[in-house]
Amino acid sequence: MKKQSQQQREDLTGEHTLGDAGQIVFACLFAATWIADTFFFRYTTFLNQLVPPAARILVGVVMLVVSGYLAGTGLSIVFGKVREKPGVIREGVFNVVRHPVYLSEILLYFGLLMLNISLVAAAIWIFAIVFLHYISRYEEKLLLERFGDEYKLYMQEVPMWFPRFRKK
Repeated sequence: MKKQSQQQREDLTGEHTLGDAGQIVFACLFAATWIADTFFFRYTTFLNQLVPPAARILVGVVMLVVSGYLAGTGLSIVFGKVREKPGVIREGVFNVVRHPVYLSEILLYFGLLMLNISLVAAAIWIFAIVFLHYISRYEEKLLLERFGDEYKLYMQEVPMWFPRFRKK
């Protein structure tokens, strides 16, 4: 079932029915675990002693900034305007990776993990990545059904997760 906002937008293709709920569950689980392990229990935070705080903070902040940029830009491109003629979105961050909003979620978790390394939160992060990959593949099937060769070409030219900064 499509969400209310998507039912009224013919230019949007859709998403997995468990996508939003799953993301909320993983976000809450990750946050609760990371906070509990970071500030209270400290059971799996011993790696923080091996990585210098300056390095962790630098990498963490960079990941959080990149995450915010990808999420903000990606969401504004998709939901910022209604397209008269639906098609494959190739502008901005969608010209660098196919799933910039999901990638932003992955980088958000990673940025927090760099600020304070918690192995139990890292395990949840890995499960979240698997979940995001699963829903991304599902959504790509919907896009292939709707846009066919246009989306196939997009898949060949734009990587799913890891940006390619040189042309093929």
